[in-house]
Amino acid sequence: MELLDKTINSYFEVWLGPRDPRVKGWLLLENYTPTFIFSVLYLLIVWLGPKYMRNKQPFSCRGILVVYNLGLTLLSLYMFHELVTGVWEGGYNFFCQDTHSGGEADMKIIRVLWWYYFSKLIEFMDTFFFILRKNNHQITVLHVYHHATMLNIWWFVMNWVPCGHSYFGATLNSFIHVLMYSYYGLSAVPAMRPYLWWKKYITQGQLTQFVLTIFQTSCGVVWPCAFPQGWLYFQIFYMISLIILFTNFYIQTYNKKASSRRKEYQNGSTATANGYTNSFSSLENNVKQRKQRKD
Repeated sequence: MELLDKTINSYFEVWLGPRDPRVKGWLLLENYTPTFIFSVLYLLIVWLGPKYMRNKQPFSCRGILVVYNLGLTLLSLYMFHELVTGVWEGGYNFFCQDTHSGGEADMKIIRVLWWYYFSKLIEFMDTFFFILRKNNHQITVLHVYHHATMLNIWWFVMNWVPCGHSYFGATLNSFIHVLMYSYYGLSAVPAMRPYLWWKKYITQGQLTQFVLTIFQTSCGVVWPCAFPQGWLYFQIFYMISLIILFTNFYIQTYNKKASSRRKEYQNGSTATANGYTNSFSSLENNVKQRKQRKD
């Protein structure tokens, strides 16, 4: 295993250049193998989990869901606060920020972004809860793609560009996750569900986040600094892929539901109209029959 790790690391350094020495020896960052294994195990559970649960009763998981979502809400709030204050303290440039000019603030950003990377491993539990509760319809291509890729992408980010321009997408995402996981935590309590109205706006916020990240990343391309350009182009490409998938999800989930409700309303109106017409026709026939009998 050690020989394999050395081979992989040397290949990555030839391909991407020397790694950032500030994260040397950090948990899960020294070698890519653990991150890769976690990702493969995740995909195996996604594939085999629903098969295992097929003939079993779904688990409620209500109590643990409240705790889990509350924990991720607080972690996301902590990361958002630390990233915002770190960027302020380091005087980060919105248009382009390299990875070595923020002083001590860079180390603050690096420490927070490690937690951001680690949170992507924790978030695998989102999918596992869907499997245990037999909510397989929520395990979409978008869901699996997003979860499986983020952990891997952020392993590379943490090893090569762990601060500087990398802060922006993580900051926005942490804020969105405060809203998202607080929603999921509250929705695990049946009494709270009638008061939860912002699910649709979470998806809108995610789409806005991707667009803003593309804009901010593009600024680093137009007005470059010492931040590696290849990472910026990759982030733009990845954000575009998420916009496509999330837009499709939004259309399938909300626009089609709205269209279905309109059709149901129209059908209901038609049924009422037909009912009225049929009643009127019956009444007319009865009158005719009475007249005939009278004659």
